[in-house]
Amino acid sequence: MTGMVCAHCAAPVTEEIERISGVTAARLDVDSGRAVVISDGTLDVTGVRAAVDEAGYALST
Repeated sequence: MTGMVCAHCAAPVTEEIERISGVTAARLDVDSGRAVVISDGTLDVTGVRAAVDEAGYALST
């Protein structure tokens, strides 16, 4: 992810990702810019990208 510089930045992104249907947990590492998303099924990257965009950041893959 790009644009996150602190834990305060990660909070709204985490909240948006956790709103995705099937997501059971999300953890963001600001230092590495990586996210770990756990879901109870197949996770659509398009939905994750939209959630990150909604929070005001960009997903880089």
